[in-house]
Amino acid sequence: MSEKFSATLRIGDLNDFIAPSQGCVVSLKGLKAAPAKPEKAEVVTGTKSANTEPVKISLKDCLACSGCITSAETVMLEKQSMDEFLFNINKGKAVIVSLSPQSRASFAIHFGLSPLQVLRKLTTFFKSLGVKAVFDTSCSRDLSLIESCNAFISRYKQHHSTEDEKCKTSLPMLSSACPGWICYAEKTLGSYILPYISSVKSPQQTIGVTIKNYLCQKMGFRPDEVYHVSVMPCYDKKLEAARDDFVFEVDSPGGVHENTGLRITEVDSVLTSGEVLELIQLKSVDFKNLEESPLDRLLTNVNEEGHLYGVQGSSGGYADTIFRYAAKTLFGRELKGPLDFKTVRNSDFREVTLEIEGQTMLKFALCYGFRNLQNIVRKIKIGKCDYHFLEVMACPSGCLNGGGQIKPKAGQSAKDLIQSLEAIYMENVVVADPFKNPIVKGLYDEWLEQPGSEKAKRLIHTEYHPVVKSITSQLHNW
Repeated sequence: MSEKFSATLRIGDLNDFIAPSQGCVVSLKGLKAAPAKPEKAEVVTGTKSANTEPVKISLKDCLACSGCITSAETVMLEKQSMDEFLFNINKGKAVIVSLSPQSRASFAIHFGLSPLQVLRKLTTFFKSLGVKAVFDTSCSRDLSLIESCNAFISRYKQHHSTEDEKCKTSLPMLSSACPGWICYAEKTLGSYILPYISSVKSPQQTIGVTIKNYLCQKMGFRPDEVYHVSVMPCYDKKLEAARDDFVFEVDSPGGVHENTGLRITEVDSVLTSGEVLELIQLKSVDFKNLEESPLDRLLTNVNEEGHLYGVQGSSGGYADTIFRYAAKTLFGRELKGPLDFKTVRNSDFREVTLEIEGQTMLKFALCYGFRNLQNIVRKIKIGKCDYHFLEVMACPSGCLNGGGQIKPKAGQSAKDLIQSLEAIYMENVVVADPFKNPIVKGLYDEWLEQPGSEKAKRLIHTEYHPVVKSITSQLHNW
């Protein structure tokens, strides 16, 4: 492992939810496979070790084979590192940080603070380094949720408007915010599953495209002058940020054009919760006693009283939000209070239904962890899945349990940590309807026009691509 890679990542920490670790099958830049008996570097493969020549690979080269990057990015990633973050601050880039609510909760538990205190103190910390602004991805999540609601209603109506099975759109709709799940779907499941996945970008990429295409103008910067860093609970978010789908071109400030101008990346770098903690320790900062700075309100869900606001659901709230919206829009049922998600097989698979006159009109589920996911995928493949929507997450317990979160303290079990994270996640956070978010309303009014518009589809939606098996086979045969 490169000495420049984050010290928070240890081989012993790895927990691969897809398959046991293997050696990387990628040969970068046309290089031949390592010789049979090399003399340098040690690569851990499962519980055994083998000697190979040292190599560098980028996230874009990853096949999600579970050999290294999908396990938690054990190779050095030059553009996804703490060093690169500090380098861009020092060279005068306009660095903007966006913080996930899951990471916020991780810091809150570690330091014994509230999520609001964490956001204010992290704002102080990052700005002391030279960061221009710190935003909250709860805001961009509301934008992703609105687009997801619109997409689901379109699918549902089209699905039920024709008797021709070939013309029906794909239900269930599967959420798309988890990059570990997306990697698995593209590499392992192939084209049959991809049409079921929502085309809406994750909150990380939604805030990235918003900053680079719209907000930078308000802040007085060109897109190429901005270096955008997200703080996430998951190492696979680095993979997501590196996708070619999330690079666009501009030839004038804020103007998006195809095949012309500069290539701009929506999210330039991803730091995990653990990596930011390492940075705080590296700078010898007494985080708990830092002053609390005012929040940057341009893209942060904070109301006039100073309270954070957002949706229920520690992995994005997709099932909860879309279910409520669909019940109201399709059937005129406005649901108050918490939804009654019932455990089906285990705590990582829960479902909720809307019944009208004894008939089930909506059936949604939370599906976390690959064991549950593989069962659902098999049912979809044979046409036996009766759900309308599934909130899919690769990690058991969802995003709060991401591999990039701060590790349990001595004497604290992983189970206890998850329970603490779930308890504090919504502390000081007011539950609010994404459709009433004034910031998001402003984004539509001034920029995106309306949910599901052609502009929104171009900027807030994406596509997925199956990894061609024949190429994978060739790589394995090198």
